[in-house]
Amino acid sequence: MHNKLDIPKSHGENAWDIIGIGSYIATVIFLITIWRTLPEQVPLHMGLTGHVDDWAAKESLLLLPAISLVLFILFHLLEKYPRIHNYPDRLNDQNMAAFYLNSRKMVNKLKNICVLVFCFIDMEFSMIGLGWIDDGNGWTMLIILSAVFYPIVTGMMNQRKIK
Repeated sequence: MHNKLDIPKSHGENAWDIIGIGSYIATVIFLITIWRTLPEQVPLHMGLTGHVDDWAAKESLLLLPAISLVLFILFHLLEKYPRIHNYPDRLNDQNMAAFYLNSRKMVNKLKNICVLVFCFIDMEFSMIGLGWIDDGNGWTMLIILSAVFYPIVTGMMNQRKIK
């Protein structure tokens, strides 16, 4: 186990948290607002082309905010304790703060991007259910995967630069 360092959150981390929490709250408010107008069946799954291939009860839309909240809390706890993250052998007292900050920023971005992805999916499924849009987009999966892997790849690249 590594030493505990008290490194204040960066402006970027605070901004990501505001975006993630704000999107979550906006999605929940949106669901509350449209709940009565939603049909009993809403999209549950889309294929890679963006075409809806499974439907479920509208209550299934509540699953994504619930998963988002659980993920947010778990990632937040992981973010809060960067000393338990996995580090290379070259970690030492001189570079520990840089490793901790880089790892914490990566987890922060990943946490908030996961929330954004679930919010986006929930909004898209709701809009399809309401008939506001016909189908999803074939690029959605590629964009989601890129968004999720972005903080991991950039975090690993930044970690390599730490001396």
